[in-house]
Amino acid sequence: MDITKLLKPHKIAIVGASEKTGFGGDTCRNVMRYMAEGSCYFVNPRRGEVFGRKAYPSISDLPEPIDTVVICTPQSTVEDLLREAAAKGAGGAVVFASGYKEVGTEEGRAAQERLAALCRELDMALMGPNCAGFVNYVDMVYPFAFLSADRDRRGSVGMVSQSGQLCLSLMDSPSMRFSYVISSGNCAVVEMEDYLDFLVDDPDTRVVALYLEGVKNPAKFVSALRKAALKRKPIVVLKAGRSEKGAKQAASHTGSLAGADRVFDALFAKFGVVRVNDLEELLYTAQMFSVLPRLPEKPAFASMNLSGGETGICADMGEAAGIEYPDFAPETLAKLREQLPGYASPANPLDMTASLSYDTELYAGAVRTVMSDPGVGMVLVGYTLLEEIADPAIEYMAPALERVSREPGAKPMAMLPFVGNTRNQKYLDMLEGCGVVMLPPPVYAFRILRYLADFIRYDSAEHNLDVAVPERPRGGARCSLGEHEGKLLARRFGLSVPAEEVARSEEEAAAAARRIGFPVVMKIDSPDILHKSDCGCVKVNVRDAAAAGEVYRQIVFNAQKHHPDVRINGVLVQQTAQPGTEMIIGVASDPSFGPTVLVGLGGVFVEVFKDTALCLAPVSRAEAMSMAASLKGAKLLRGYRGAPALDMDGFVDAVLAVSDLAVHYKDTILEMDFNPVFLYEKGTCAVDAVVVSSAPLE
Repeated sequence: MDITKLLKPHKIAIVGASEKTGFGGDTCRNVMRYMAEGSCYFVNPRRGEVFGRKAYPSISDLPEPIDTVVICTPQSTVEDLLREAAAKGAGGAVVFASGYKEVGTEEGRAAQERLAALCRELDMALMGPNCAGFVNYVDMVYPFAFLSADRDRRGSVGMVSQSGQLCLSLMDSPSMRFSYVISSGNCAVVEMEDYLDFLVDDPDTRVVALYLEGVKNPAKFVSALRKAALKRKPIVVLKAGRSEKGAKQAASHTGSLAGADRVFDALFAKFGVVRVNDLEELLYTAQMFSVLPRLPEKPAFASMNLSGGETGICADMGEAAGIEYPDFAPETLAKLREQLPGYASPANPLDMTASLSYDTELYAGAVRTVMSDPGVGMVLVGYTLLEEIADPAIEYMAPALERVSREPGAKPMAMLPFVGNTRNQKYLDMLEGCGVVMLPPPVYAFRILRYLADFIRYDSAEHNLDVAVPERPRGGARCSLGEHEGKLLARRFGLSVPAEEVARSEEEAAAAARRIGFPVVMKIDSPDILHKSDCGCVKVNVRDAAAAGEVYRQIVFNAQKHHPDVRINGVLVQQTAQPGTEMIIGVASDPSFGPTVLVGLGGVFVEVFKDTALCLAPVSRAEAMSMAASLKGAKLLRGYRGAPALDMDGFVDAVLAVSDLAVHYKDTILEMDFNPVFLYEKGTCAVDAVVVSSAPLE
């Protein structure tokens, strides 16, 4: 199918054209208001005219071929109309009708499956069903079913939403300007991932804004994200549903800590996707990326304000949001002292006082001075622009900002208001026209600036841009390996484990302990007992052969007492590892995006502190190092209060070994824990293992 036939048609037909309020009538109103004469035909077998335009009795009666058909009629008419439209040349269709999969009935699901099969047969790109249509502002194609205020919305934000009402909410914002607005609906044929891929490739779209409820095609989604990361095209996502479903059934620590929403966070971090919290953040973040003439070269900000109170707000809220305010260079400070009144104290954030704001030349000079500081990447201008201008300061400030923005070497700028208010449209247009972003008030503004800073810091070269998406659905079975078998598996991929043997009798236990060397650790080795210490199946510091035989009997007795039907491979006799800092390396496999690698402080601390980081496999060396560095307990790893620094390169090697193992078994591994992994000044040692799969591992 050709998605351009749908989104970039030359000729469209509206079936069910009407003058009534509703999908058919409102789509006609939009088309007449925004589309060129002759680009759209109306079809209605009961009327000869609609809004004074000729209405044709059927698609077949149209005088020329069409590219896209917009069906505003009930579900029962849709399939026949699609066949008729295909015969007239249509390669795209928009279906508003509901009653399909979204209703949750067998009849609805069957109707959607028939619709999808028909479109595949006709090679037709279909939007919907149960959608609100789309707007192509690049070519001014407007088959959209909701009415909004008449204004010019042409810009560079490509919006995709699985909710038509959210599209309308963003369109109602006076500051948003779009390349495309797409209400994707049920995505029976053209999927959300197809629209995303189209917008990432589209030269008229500078930033993609996405309201996401779920992903149907993980491989295609990952492919689009990878493409955007390599192009440095921002994708801003409002993801609904912060659910932790599935974690309740987890057998491992990793499974309980790697919930569905954390997997999306890890996915977005891998590809530099900006995840926002609500519609307001989606709106202003997308707008910021679309207005900025270029990204700041560094995530370092200078704040210029007209009062001490505003300066204090910027200092406090910027620090809380993690915004970097570099100290001004000595030459910057010296020049500011010359430009500002004697009672001003130059610093960043800067209280420049209000006096310069009434002189265009002086204000422009101060902005140039701050902008030229080598440590500054972007300038924030503190000023609350009102709808009704009373104080004339903006009449001098706006021309100054416009002048400086057009000079060689100008850095990006944004205006930061301190209270919510309707903005004066004349100055809003003037400022955005020269690339000055209008931010929301501080609570939102500094979150958005933090998103910008994180996006600037993102380097695709530091990430492995592959994702081990499962190639086939996993079965419902859960197969656990014994600890010894799990360690042997991990050792094949490079993970360091202690010397150990499985004993199947008291005599074998004593002999194995002698070979390994006392003291030893002894544990039950059973695929059915994953948490061995809970039932008395672990004994440390076993110091002689006689004790080894006695411990063997105790461990087997305790295992059978607590788990009468347990499968027992034997008792694991293990070398006592030297104490080290306890870490965890684990894997939880997401049904859509495959194995996710987890690292954190291990042992009992993993559940107490939950100080962990996630990354989708495969993991790059830089990603593994970044995960370790992001932990709250990272100070312990680097050497704290005189303690020696630990072997971070060795720990990263261990993380990469587990990642390689997970990728190799991406279709079968469900959960893995290597906990604790002792981390030393030199090297690592994984002393326990839990491996759960959906099928036996070969």
